[in-house]
Amino acid sequence: MSTTIKYAYLKQQTWLFRRNYPKHLQPVLGQALKQSLKTGNAREAKARVPEVNASYAKIVAQADSVCRARPEQPVRQGPTIRVTAPRFQRAGQVGRSSVADLAKTYLRTRSQDLSPGGFKSVRFSVGLLTSTYGGRKIGSLGRSDGQVFLGLIAKLCPDVGKSSATKRKTLKQLVTLSRGTGKTIAPQTQQRIWKQICQFLDWVVNEGHIEEHCFGALKVTAKAQVQSYAVMTDAEVVTLLNAQDQRLSPVLLFCLLSGLRSGEASGLLTDDLTHKGNLGVFIRVRPNRLRALKSRSAEREVPLHDRLTRVLQDLPSEGALFPGLNVDRITKRFAILRRQLELARPGLVFHSTRKWFITRCERTGVPEHFTASLVGHQSARSENKLTYGLYSAGISDSQKREIIDQVRLPAGGPL
Repeated sequence: MSTTIKYAYLKQQTWLFRRNYPKHLQPVLGQALKQSLKTGNAREAKARVPEVNASYAKIVAQADSVCRARPEQPVRQGPTIRVTAPRFQRAGQVGRSSVADLAKTYLRTRSQDLSPGGFKSVRFSVGLLTSTYGGRKIGSLGRSDGQVFLGLIAKLCPDVGKSSATKRKTLKQLVTLSRGTGKTIAPQTQQRIWKQICQFLDWVVNEGHIEEHCFGALKVTAKAQVQSYAVMTDAEVVTLLNAQDQRLSPVLLFCLLSGLRSGEASGLLTDDLTHKGNLGVFIRVRPNRLRALKSRSAEREVPLHDRLTRVLQDLPSEGALFPGLNVDRITKRFAILRRQLELARPGLVFHSTRKWFITRCERTGVPEHFTASLVGHQSARSENKLTYGLYSAGISDSQKREIIDQVRLPAGGPL
């Protein structure tokens, strides 16, 4: 059941206070007192409402005293009050803050809530906006500005965010650099940038700097095209493993033989390995001090493949199993290794290791909902459409061990 707080409502994960002024004072004060309670917690919001109500009562009392001191002649539809009362206006003028100043405050706030990768994405998107309109007052941004911005990001090349030469470049400069490449960012990327810009402007509204923004009514016109990652072939697996890349090979093996995501593997601690008697060692995929998880269903236990016990001997005995590695470094190192090995097939990324594992499970006859439980997919369903997350305790540890033991690396790789 949703929480109800008198004179407050939840919008964009933030509680806002709104209480209409008496009708005879609305010509003086405006329609209502609106203020952000600056919290998404219902209990904290409820505790802050009395303080804002006290301010409301003080404002109404002061306005009444001014109106009584300057009475007007009554008219047919009631008294019309023509009193200028600047003392009742907001302390700061709405819409006067610059886009750049608000962006700095917003990014400082978001840096505490987001993972490093997520924050990097938001910082890039908001940076594109500030590079174009940073010197403008937030209240001056209109629909035409949003249309111009959408048109510019549609011309960006996918490589503009990957080169050190493009750092600190404005959006218009990046568009200039993108010309002649023959490539533009995918509609999905345009939508992600636009969504993050709109989230920033929603925050600006919630903080009371503007009443509303019109960017939300604009949309990316290009249609998104789903481009699925390729399934890694056995030949590609052998080629990658035979390269014996010192930095990438251990985590590559972990993901191939357990179905872990790159972020899940790079964030493993030695404490995440647990012994279960005759069933051997299990990997506990759970949130820890190094990283969070993609979803609640991603939290699970996966048996450690026998081939990985030899890999563990060369890894740290305490702390992080893969110190210095994260998703960004794994992705970039894989791209370098791919070029060196001339593996140019479209869609081949590090995440393809996970697809290879799932395909191996499928080809050995493992039921789909069993594999889903092992890899942490949310929609794990049985053959009769039974949702396991609701009605089942999941597959047993011995069943998991049996599945993992059936997964074999292709012949031709290192022993």
